[in-house]
Amino acid sequence: MVKRTAGIHHITAIVGNPQENVDFYASVLGLRLVKKTINFDDPGTYHLYFGNEGGDPGTIITFFPWDNAYKGRIGDGQVGITSYAVPAGALGFWEERLAHYQVDYEKASRFGESSLRFDDPHGLHLEIVERSMGELNSWSFNGVKREAAIKGFAGATLFTSRAEKTAELLEQVLGFEKVGEEGEFIRFRSTAEIGNMIDVKTTSSGTGQMGVGTVHHIAWRAMDDADQLDWKNEIEAYGLGVTPVQDRSYFNAIYFREYGDLLFEIATDPPGFAIDESPESLGESLMLPKRYEQYRSGLMNDLILIKVRERE
Repeated sequence: MVKRTAGIHHITAIVGNPQENVDFYASVLGLRLVKKTINFDDPGTYHLYFGNEGGDPGTIITFFPWDNAYKGRIGDGQVGITSYAVPAGALGFWEERLAHYQVDYEKASRFGESSLRFDDPHGLHLEIVERSMGELNSWSFNGVKREAAIKGFAGATLFTSRAEKTAELLEQVLGFEKVGEEGEFIRFRSTAEIGNMIDVKTTSSGTGQMGVGTVHHIAWRAMDDADQLDWKNEIEAYGLGVTPVQDRSYFNAIYFREYGDLLFEIATDPPGFAIDESPESLGESLMLPKRYEQYRSGLMNDLILIKVRERE
């Protein structure tokens, strides 16, 4: 029997100025900044996490903001479009909101769903779609109420250099179900109600180049550490190399690059973001792993000051 991941755990992207990043995802999109920490592999850089009120798996987008870094190119080997789910009937609210904040958007339709497509300030391709599945997001900020708030990920569109192999991995290894084909896209669905729809683009978008405005990796969910080790064995049996387990404080992670050149991660659902902050104060303080605490004062001097703020 094929194992089945519940779907997307998180998506991690590279962006530019961190305050611009916060202003867009917290103030315009209404997501909660649930964790403010550093890139464990590059401690002079923030690692910012945005999601629903509890920072649940399937809602989290994370960022490495490198101010003044070089611009990337979205293409094969990357998540091309990150899709957000909003409640049924909320698309009109988001159309008005994007227009109010002067965010250019276009209307689109795929697999019978209408969407609004737009870019964030640093060039990431995003879309908003209505979905009846998934719990409402109870977080409310800067005019975004729960009846219209982003629930989490609707899914993602994968740009790949070998669409047949990426599709094979999703279906035969990760346990997604193929549910349709339309034009140059194949759609797969996982078992969860959020972060569950993955579209694979079957035609090339040209070679992607990592940099500002691109997705670094997409992470799939593992129930716990034991489940993650089972996944490691499954993926290695499929013929792909997998990293040792990496402790990311809020989850454990393993990484592998699939045959279509996308960097995939499998991350554990626990322990979550409330292990070092209370649920009420998530994202308010700079949280550091123990090995970096001795460098706190220096890091705080080097990092650009950021603030979650309301915008008219």
